[in-house]
Amino acid sequence: MLRLIDATGAKPGTTIMIDGEACTVRSNNISKTGKHGASKCRIEAIEIFAGKKKINAIPGSTRFEVPMIQKKRAQVLTLSEKSASVMDLESFETLDVPFNEELKDQIAPEKQVEYWDIEGKKAIMRVF
Repeated sequence: MLRLIDATGAKPGTTIMIDGEACTVRSNNISKTGKHGASKCRIEAIEIFAGKKKINAIPGSTRFEVPMIQKKRAQVLTLSEKSASVMDLESFETLDVPFNEELKDQIAPEKQVEYWDIEGKKAIMRVF
């Protein structure tokens, strides 16, 4: 089920889809223009997987998709340069999941990790 919110309802911490990428809203400056003007929003957001900053200046009535975020636990089986082969602890399926450079030193075989599945894109976000 797809959920939509108005740009004026995108509070800091909300996850929205911008240009097909899941982003977390950092700030949302809403300004109301004149007597008959519509509100404008300046949304500053960070991509969840890439970490890139995005700034959008849009009308307040613009609608954004709110993606479903599934947080799952897995055990690391093997490690490569930019991804890890993990076994999901619920379904026991084996997946190849990428991870951020900051987590590289923490990830090791036999360790448990939390990976996020957002609209079919997966990434390891935390190491236990």
